[in-house]
Order: sequence, then structure tokens, then C-alpha cells
Amino acid sequence: MAIRIGILGYGNLGRGVECAINQAKDMELVGVFTRRDPATVKINTENVKVYHTDALETMTNDIDVLVICGGSATDLPEMTPKYAALYNVIDSFDTHAKVPVHFANVNEAAENAGKVAIISCGWDPGMFSINRLYSNAILPNGNAYTFWGRGVSQGHSDAIRRIEGVIDARQYTVPIEEALDAVRNGENPELTTRQKHKRECFVVVEEGADKARIENEIKTMPNYFDEYDVTVTFISKEELMANHSGLPHGGSVIVSGTTGNNNENTHVIEYKLNLDSNPEFTGAVLTAFARAAYRLNSEGNKGCKTPFDIAPAYLSSEDGEFLRAHLL
Repeated sequence: MAIRIGILGYGNLGRGVECAINQAKDMELVGVFTRRDPATVKINTENVKVYHTDALETMTNDIDVLVICGGSATDLPEMTPKYAALYNVIDSFDTHAKVPVHFANVNEAAENAGKVAIISCGWDPGMFSINRLYSNAILPNGNAYTFWGRGVSQGHSDAIRRIEGVIDARQYTVPIEEALDAVRNGENPELTTRQKHKRECFVVVEEGADKARIENEIKTMPNYFDEYDVTVTFISKEELMANHSGLPHGGSVIVSGTTGNNNENTHVIEYKLNLDSNPEFTGAVLTAFARAAYRLNSEGNKGCKTPFDIAPAYLSSEDGEFLRAHLL
């Protein structure tokens, strides 16, 4: 029997999960849930209904795993514990510093309900986290570096759009090649935030807007831009749509360490992603972990998990015999 999946939220990430479900041979989408008027939401899967979120209170027998596609700032801290009390759930919570608090809140709800919740299932946190752990376990005296980009930062782009006079914007996070090369060469450099990444901003402004003020507000914005070298390019709306409408991203986790009695041998481990669509790839990760949540709960497990806790075989639609014969 197919694993029955519900999607909560139908923005870029929700559409990415929908795509992944439609490519999974062991899953079916049973509903999309939205805070908007369901009549205004058109999804890509035929014969699947769009519901208001209120319907989740009464559909616990129809859904095996609920994939929650909200934002980390305000949505997921509320939604994930709430629905972990009703369903096996997955989220992509990505505020690294707040993961311990989010985990504790979700764990309490899932434990009490006898459900499995897996949080922070994306590529960072998520796949990058797993590779940092593997690499540090293998090279315990190594140094770990994470580089992001070149790719669109949706949060930073939104921060620019909130500046008075800005109509639209895209912000690219760009790793600095000299830093990348030094890490890949096993030099183990000590790098500041400014030395690892730069930020490129493409901004559409209202006619007559004070571009000098806007550029200064961007470059001095705390927690977003003030610690980086930043370039701001003002362009037309047409150019933004023509050249910057996609949501690519990616990056690398690189760990450099040594072995030998005198640490004479250097090793470099690198895990790299080049993503045409950040939300579609993240949606695919969420969908794989939804499979794991279903399997774990079917075995009697409960409580909150992270990607660290999930055995790789639980993510695959193939059985153990196939994995041993073809991927081991």
C-alpha cells in the first residue's frame, strides 16, 4: 500500500514536495492544506483535493505523514509541535541556533501522541549536516568548512525587499574562490565571515527612489550584510525577470584532516551540491525523510528525530536486498 502524504503549505517548497511525491513509486498525495481559500489554490496533481488547514483536525485516519512546508521564522515553531500531536510529520526548520528548542517542543508533542517527527530535513541543515558528522567522525582532528552558493538566498532577498523604495530583489550568496582553493588544498586556513563569502544584490526600485540610501541600507544591514563584501546592482523589473527568476543554490561541505603517527598524511572530504531549484531539491529531501518517518512509526518508534538519527536504508524506496546488491 502506498504511503499517504499530506502537504501543509503550497508555496515553492510545497510544490517541490508535490513533484517528488509524483516521482515516488511508493507514495501518493492525498491532499494539500492551505491557510488560503482552497478555491484559489491550483495544484499540479489531478484528482487531489485542496483543503483548508482546519480539515487537518479530522483527517488523521487518511494521512500517514504530513509534510509541513512553512517558514522557520514563525510558521514551523508553531505548526510542527501542533501537528506532531496528530500526525507523523516532517519539516525543514533551518534556524540552526534554535534547533535544540524546536526539537524539545516537537519531541514532547510527538512522544505524547505516539508519532514520529523528523525536523530540519533539507540540505543545510539536513544533507550537509549528515556529511559534516560523517567527515568529523572519520577525521576527528579535522577542520570542517561549509560554503554556500553561488545561489539565491530567499531570506536575504526578502530582507532587501522590505527596504523603502524597493520593488523586488534577488541576492546571491557567492563563495570566495581563494578561500575554497585553500581549503581544498588542505591548508586549514582560519577564515572570517568576510573571507568565505560575498553577496551580490540585484535590485529593482521605484522611480525616483534614493539609490544611494538604499545601497547603504543594504550594505549596513545587521545580521544580513554588514559582515560581508556586498555589491549592489540596480536593474529593471524586466531584467530581473529575464535573468534572475530562478532559485538555484548549492554549496560544499569540506573537511580536511590528517592521519598517521605524526599526522603526516592529509585527507580532504568534500560533499558538493549544484541545484537548479533549491525548493525542488529541498522538497525531494523532505519526501525521502517522510518515507523514513512512516517506516519508523510502523515499527513502534515515536518522538522527534533529526537527520542524524535516520539510517540511510530508511530513506530509500528499495528494500535491503536491492540496496545490498546494487548500492553497497
